[in-house]
Amino acid sequence: MGIRPSRHGLRLCVGTAALWAAMSLSAAAADITAKPASDEWVISVAPYAWAAGLSGDVGLFGRESVDLDMSFSDILDDLKFAAMGVVEAHNGTYGIFGDIMYVHTETEEGISRTVENIPVALKATVDTENIAATLMGEYRLVNDEVVKLDLMAGARLWHVANDISARLKADGTEVAEHGGDDSETWVDPMVGFKTRINTETPLYLEGWGMIGGAGIGSDLSWDVIGGLGYQWTSGFSTVVGYRAMGVDYSHDGFVFDVVEQGAFVGGVFTF
Repeated sequence: MGIRPSRHGLRLCVGTAALWAAMSLSAAAADITAKPASDEWVISVAPYAWAAGLSGDVGLFGRESVDLDMSFSDILDDLKFAAMGVVEAHNGTYGIFGDIMYVHTETEEGISRTVENIPVALKATVDTENIAATLMGEYRLVNDEVVKLDLMAGARLWHVANDISARLKADGTEVAEHGGDDSETWVDPMVGFKTRINTETPLYLEGWGMIGGAGIGSDLSWDVIGGLGYQWTSGFSTVVGYRAMGVDYSHDGFVFDVVEQGAFVGGVFTF
């Protein structure tokens, strides 16, 4: 017995990439130490939260793609767990940058009807896990008291897993059950730039832009953020801003062509 997931179910199969999920900051991740070039390595750790919505097309099991348009609150309603963070190590000339996002969502849909005076109910559950992990090497092109500019190159790993189960009951008795899963894992090469602009006050600007895919993993993958930071102490700052990220991937009936965007907030701890 086959089933076609509801439009609401499929949109979450997306894994919500949004949070993909549910929450994210990444600008905090973009923190670049204001110290001049040296042999001393500085490590930054940045947990973040991203209030992102999700839009695009998603297709599973070779079925026709479904057009999605979810707000952040839609995603948050079905969120079971989310964790995001960035780690960066830099010595003023070279650096290593890592960003990971994990989101787990679950949604249930039910339909009840009466057939020949017998109550019939169909209940479907969609469980989705999404991972987006980025690892980049950095080389500092500009390094003065005001502007820091890094060239970045590396890769982003995507993993989207969807598990769908459905149960049909008639007059309270289960008469049929169906389950299936559809998942994909791919790696996109990525290049980009990251910058920090200091002011004469504790305020600073920062951002990044990345692009990749090129048909090696996805057809296109991109990520842009811009934020305003405040340096409270030499070892801690906060950042607020806006982030937009997209990916266009399709393979063997699996379609994941989505854009996430929204405001973020986070903190940067420097050691």
